[in-house]
Amino acid sequence: MSRKSWYNLGLYLAIISILLSCQQEDERHGIAWKNIEKGLQTAFISAKNGDTIRLDAGHFWFTRSLMMDGKSDIVIIGEGMEETILSFKGQQEGAEGIKIANCKNIQLIGLTVEDAKGDNIKVTDTDGILFSKVKVYWTNGAKESNGAYGFYPVLCKRVVIEDCVAARASDAGVYVGQSDSVVIRRNVVYENVAGIESENSNFVEIYDNHTYNNTGGILVFDLPGLTQYGHHTRVYNNKVISNNHTNFAPKGNIVGMVPPGTGIMLLATRNIEIFGNEIKDNRTCPTAIISYDLVTEMSQDKKENDSSGQPVNHLYKLDSLYDPYPNHVFIHGNTFSNTHWFPTLESDFGKLFLTKFFMDTPDIVIDGFSNTKLKGGFDFCIDQSEASFANLNIPENLKNILTDPSQYLCKEGIVTETTFKFPGQ
Repeated sequence: MSRKSWYNLGLYLAIISILLSCQQEDERHGIAWKNIEKGLQTAFISAKNGDTIRLDAGHFWFTRSLMMDGKSDIVIIGEGMEETILSFKGQQEGAEGIKIANCKNIQLIGLTVEDAKGDNIKVTDTDGILFSKVKVYWTNGAKESNGAYGFYPVLCKRVVIEDCVAARASDAGVYVGQSDSVVIRRNVVYENVAGIESENSNFVEIYDNHTYNNTGGILVFDLPGLTQYGHHTRVYNNKVISNNHTNFAPKGNIVGMVPPGTGIMLLATRNIEIFGNEIKDNRTCPTAIISYDLVTEMSQDKKENDSSGQPVNHLYKLDSLYDPYPNHVFIHGNTFSNTHWFPTLESDFGKLFLTKFFMDTPDIVIDGFSNTKLKGGFDFCIDQSEASFANLNIPENLKNILTDPSQYLCKEGIVTETTFKFPGQ
């Protein structure tokens, strides 16, 4: 073969290789995948304030994160979450699928982001972020190797996550952290460790969501060592159903302590109202209100470290202003039911409840840790006379567990959705 023939053959093979790299065949579904990485990243960089970036219907694959920084009033819109699919399964650079930082008034509408190496969509330091009709998930099932978060807005203001789907995150499907003025509504969230998680955030509304088959349905946490403390969250009119999935969080993650079978869990947060929810078939702990003292005790017993290698409670020791105890918690008007006779036995809590509450797992549980400086320990008010209750009294090694909720019942004639008074006030 002549040198020219070899050259032509090499050129032909190179062209074939390029074509194959730009259009791959998904053997699972017979879907043609196209690569639009360069063009879409260029659009993110060159977009002028006020622009709309439109994505056609199709299946698109990426090898690196898509990044947007310092933009205002940008709309990124696809043809629908089942029509415009962005896959990061072959990601080689970056951790996030889409990363947005230092922006204002950004909208993501009508698309799917799947299989990022880390978080599917991360947004930081942004004032005004809307996710609407967006799906984020990992396609190969619920695994520890999946990214931590589906939606991950952190250090943001004016966050709206609505009509979205989130699945199979190894931490939280829908997460908001250290943010202010947040609405999480009408989402379907399943097969995550935490379905919906609000962490150290203020003025958060979580309503009309359907969380099912997560380890824990809805979590509201306040942790030490972060930029702000959380307060004022309302969790209402949600369907929190059958959240009994095995906990697959990587070792050292705070959500690794959440027992399978948890409906709603509050940790060391304050000014919280939980009402109008359907809390059904969460086998171990339909509603739990716990302090960070319990986290410390559990981590010490198991000698666990966080992802940085430090003891789980090391930030607690350094943060002198952190309040580890939940306060001003108001629970009313929820519907509890559980068709399961026994809790899951995949956690110490499940084994505890089986031993202490055989075939009668309580609907509302508190751990018994409290602020000794506060009259009554902490402010906690229930208007749920039909719900079963337990104060585990963990500080005294589960001695004298209290199942009578009378001292925590709200006073008559003063309970509304926005104003209430605690016992002793």
